[in-house]
Parts: sequence; C-alpha cells; structure tokens
Amino acid sequence: MSDQTYQPTLSQLRAFVAIAEYRHFGTAAARSGVSQPTLSQALAALENGLGLQLIERSTRKVLVTAAGRRLLPQAVATLEAADRFLASANGNGLGATLRMGIIPTVAPYVLPTLLPALRSELPALVPQIVEDQTARLVDGLRAGVLDVALLALPTDASSLVEIPLYTEEFVLVTPRGHELAGRTDIEPGALDTLPLLLLDEGHCLRDQTLEVCRSADINPGAVGDTRAASLTTVVQCVAGGLGVTLIPQMAVATETARGTLDTARFAAPAPGRTLGLAFRASTARSEDYRYLADIIRAHRPV
Repeated sequence: MSDQTYQPTLSQLRAFVAIAEYRHFGTAAARSGVSQPTLSQALAALENGLGLQLIERSTRKVLVTAAGRRLLPQAVATLEAADRFLASANGNGLGATLRMGIIPTVAPYVLPTLLPALRSELPALVPQIVEDQTARLVDGLRAGVLDVALLALPTDASSLVEIPLYTEEFVLVTPRGHELAGRTDIEPGALDTLPLLLLDEGHCLRDQTLEVCRSADINPGAVGDTRAASLTTVVQCVAGGLGVTLIPQMAVATETARGTLDTARFAAPAPGRTLGLAFRASTARSEDYRYLADIIRAHRPV
C-alpha cells in the first residue's frame, strides 16, 4: 500500500524512466550521470513510496511491469513539465539542461564547432551529450530520457518531429594509389566486386551504404568480412589495404588526415544522407528546438 503523504522526487522519476528505457541498470546509470547504487536506491525509494513494483529485475534481464508501463508516460510528462519550469525560470526556453543524442558518425565531426557555438549563443544552456546508435536514440526520445537527437533522416518514428538540417554526400575512401583515387565522376556501379568495408550492425551509415549498393543493383565483394564500431577503425582498415569504404563528407578531413589514403567522388547526383534534429511531437518546447536546429544548421562542419 502506498504512503498517501509520499511525494516522488524528480531524481526518482528520472531513475525510473532511464531504467525503463535502457532495461539495464548499468547503462541507465551511465546515461543518467549517476552511480548504479544511487540509481537503484532512487528506484527503490519510488517503488516503496508508491507501494508498487515498477521494474522487475533478475540476474539476466530487466522488465517493466504492468504498473510501470501504465505510469511511465506520466513520469515522462512530469519530467518534461519540470524542465519547462526551469527553462522559464531562466528566462529562455533553452536556458537549462539539454539532453542531446547524436549518432557516432556525426558526433566527432559536429561537436568541435557546435559546442562552442552553443556556449556563445546560449550561455545558460548545459548540454548533456549521449552518443549512440539511431534505434537507441529514438527509444531514448520516446521515453523522455533524451530531449533531442541529431541523426540521419528519416527515422520512420511516428511519435517524433523531424527537422531536416542539411544533406551531405558520401565520399569513397581508398588505399593510396587505388585505380579510382582522385576521380570525381564515379558511379555507384564502380563499387561492384570491390571489397567494401562497413560499420557494424545497428549503424545507420552501414544501412545507407548497403542501400547505395541495392539501388545500383551491384554486389560488392567481402561485405561483412570486416566490420568495426567506428569510422576511424574502418578507415584505418582501408589504409591497411583491406578494402574501400564510404564516409560522409563531414568526416573526410579528419579521417584522411594521416596521408595514407586517397578519395574519389561520385558524379551528380551523388549518394548521401540528410541529417536532422528529432524530438517528441508531444513536447511543449518545439519552438525552442526549432531555434536549436537553426543554430546547428548555421554551424555545420565544412
């Protein structure tokens, strides 16, 4: 039975929402910026105060109970209301903590210019950056763990608003002296039978690269034989002569700086991707996030 005088704290609600989203106490604690014991204690206090089990945990898995599923949307709404209150108190809709997710093939290349821009234009804003794959960022948005996410569009998530920011081309990276090196007129068909190196499962750039191949009805060689968790690793495999790969334009300067690689560019219309900012359709801060989108667009990496 619940204590009728009990009032949950925002920390307790955030712990519940994070655990419900990530279904893993260690991950939820890391994403929330607290220790795992602190997170567990906050959830236990919430459950004891409500007299309800919200999370079912065992040594093998974490599940959200029926009561947890019923109360989760209200917990998210409460946290959003608290965030809006703090933003209003600061006199600026973007004057409080902003939990921003970014996919790994964007974060290293956008943040060096974006973070200084945010400090300059929104000095009261405190960004919290979460780098993760698209599917988990979308889940984080839906559960209220994240406020916005910078990722490749479309996400095909009906509960989200997506604001396109800009489109960038893909560039072919080859070992030094490759037969395609330096060309600016290649067609996707040129990838046929080449050993194409890809990021691991779950990265949207992997799916986009394979879609380029499918659209051209080609069959690159050795797809899947070598996979990596980062563009840096993939590019170093290219430098070592293991194959070729496609990377977004924003990554070219950084990833080819070591001088042991060459590049080639596609003839127009070149394959590429559209990056955008996504947030929940239910949020009351849509105008603030549209302003944030304008800042990101104005400071895109060159």
